[in-house]
Amino acid sequence: MHSNKVLILGLTWPEPKATGAGIRMMQLIHWFLERKFQITFASIAAITDYSENLTAYGIEQQPVKLNHHSFDELVRRLNPSIVVFDRFIMEEQFGWRVAENVPKAIRILDTEDLHSLRSSREKMLSLKKEFNISDWLRLDITKRELASIFRSDLSLIISEFEIKLLKDIVKVDESLLFHLPFMYEQLNERNTKNWPPFEKRQHFVFIANGKHAPNIDAISWLNNNIWPLIRESLPESELHIYGPYMPERIRKMECAKTGFRIMGWVDDVDSVMSKAKINLVPLRFGAGIKGKLLDGFRNGTPSVTTSIGMEGIGNSNELNLFTQDEPKGFSNLAIELYLNSHKWKETQNMGTDLINKHFNKVGFEEALYKKIIELNKNLDQHRATNIVGGILAHHTLQSTKYLSKWIEAKNNL
Repeated sequence: MHSNKVLILGLTWPEPKATGAGIRMMQLIHWFLERKFQITFASIAAITDYSENLTAYGIEQQPVKLNHHSFDELVRRLNPSIVVFDRFIMEEQFGWRVAENVPKAIRILDTEDLHSLRSSREKMLSLKKEFNISDWLRLDITKRELASIFRSDLSLIISEFEIKLLKDIVKVDESLLFHLPFMYEQLNERNTKNWPPFEKRQHFVFIANGKHAPNIDAISWLNNNIWPLIRESLPESELHIYGPYMPERIRKMECAKTGFRIMGWVDDVDSVMSKAKINLVPLRFGAGIKGKLLDGFRNGTPSVTTSIGMEGIGNSNELNLFTQDEPKGFSNLAIELYLNSHKWKETQNMGTDLINKHFNKVGFEEALYKKIIELNKNLDQHRATNIVGGILAHHTLQSTKYLSKWIEAKNNL
């Protein structure tokens, strides 16, 4: 590589104690740091109270502006060998500028999840229609996201389901895709022996970021359709909902009488999760992999979720044990796990196996490094064979470039 510099263009500053996207981004950052890359993290967003202090890791933090030539100067000064776009929106905004100013840099898109898939499912749920692939492909956001994937040298895909969808339905060449889920240390006896046992745990938990639409829908569904059924059978139990950015309508659901408790943000998710008896993850739409579910597995807390919640993790036979899509079945399974120590332990073991089998960081980290070395060695050939990406890049460079320049000129009037 012509340098060991990496530029990461973040849609937001990473918030690992508040969002799954923040956890994912910090895992990527640590991957680069462990391989001695020099990182600059740039974002158009404002820093929040939950933002990680990246300078503590020796990372240069750079605010950037949309539609402004100052970015061109920044990227030329840095001259990175790799540019990572955090979600397709950042590739749309800055991809053409990167291609024009540092053409030798490897352009990597970290999709986080397929935003278009989540949007399509949300729309179908609101219309009370079944999700189908044709409706997803028709959406403008889908076309934009797929164009971004084709234009990039490599896209990191978090979910096994999504990578299969892109390969089989959209016919994206596998050389453009890399399956990179959340990555964790292997769980062994040293971890599991410290988990509080069944008898020492109590209550249900749901941990979520209130800015994420699937989470707000899940809390409302819990409150209206699921929790009343659980509480009827377990009148002493409580549901503790943690997370930042909760809107007022969610905070108003707090009710000590029914045990539906809105607890606010928690600094240490593991301490809360490991004390709970059951982790509830009732997602009705979404995409990617659900970090809140993996938080349960990693702390030995059995989970009850939906088929959307379990999507992209393992195979269906492994997951049937804790998956229900209707309120009655969901609440019955939650009640059974809460009362049955044998089934609770069986589900706990299943979660541990899933983490070790599908999210072991060692294999993924080594494979990603090999992929980037290979890309660097054959970048010209790689791009030459990506004919669709080349066509899209050409048209985007022309249309987006001149629109951006027009906006910048207009702003300067």
